Amino acid sequence: MTAIAELEENRTVEGVYAVARKERLRTRNGSSYLALELVDTSGRIGARVWNDVDLLDGRFETGDAVRVLGRVERFRNELQVEVRTLEPAEDVDPAGLTPGLRRDADELEGFLEFLLGEVHDDGLRGVVTRALAAAPLRAYPATPDGHHSYAGGLLEHTVGVATLCRETAQLHPRLRHDLVLAAGLLHDVGRTLELGPGPAFAPTDEGRLLGHVHLGLRLVEERAAGLAPAQLAELLHCIAVHHEARGARTAEAAVLYHANQLDAVAATKPVDS
Repeated sequence: MTAIAELEENRTVEGVYAVARKERLRTRNGSSYLALELVDTSGRIGARVWNDVDLLDGRFETGDAVRVLGRVERFRNELQVEVRTLEPAEDVDPAGLTPGLRRDADELEGFLEFLLGEVHDDGLRGVVTRALAAAPLRAYPATPDGHHSYAGGLLEHTVGVATLCRETAQLHPRLRHDLVLAAGLLHDVGRTLELGPGPAFAPTDEGRLLGHVHLGLRLVEERAAGLAPAQLAELLHCIAVHHEARGARTAEAAVLYHANQLDAVAATKPVDS
């Protein structure tokens, strides 16, 4: 059985994978085909079913584990699997095939606790504590198909962004340390409401309609008892605009935007050897 990370062009592949995405599409001449994304603990890869589409389509759904026989081809400079045969792998738990962290999750959670302890303001620390308790970062990706796109990626990304926020606040004492650190810890908690469980991490109904930013704002606001209204407004503003540089009205919001971008780029941009 071949792990996805070991797949090579022009090689036969035989393995058990989870189906993270399944779409039935049509070619330009009107023929049906299946576009899939297959995952295992080592990574993810696109796949196509060109033949026996009706037969194979009925054998599995998104989130199932399947046994695949096919050939690895290169399309638009990316590897993908041309599936020849496919059948359900009923003896395999799909959840065990979810791509996972390369770093130690317990160590990351320990560092998350350290960062939480660095929020000295009682009101802000209380909000962060309650919000993180409701958001299982270890179980979700930071993005479904971008940076940190594996189970636990949300934990890794949160630690990375919050660390950058903390270090920046230490370099620039004019920044409100507790505010920018709290915002870094909470900026993506809405992902745990936007996405369903692995291996598909498909959007929930709320996630599809509202998105992770809105859902994160709601989660934080619901757990903001005891926080002064002005502090809550500033915290919510940072979270609300962490994808919008021009929307930042405070220095802390701008720092969070750049920390989020930096961690995402550092995790995905190719590095010249």
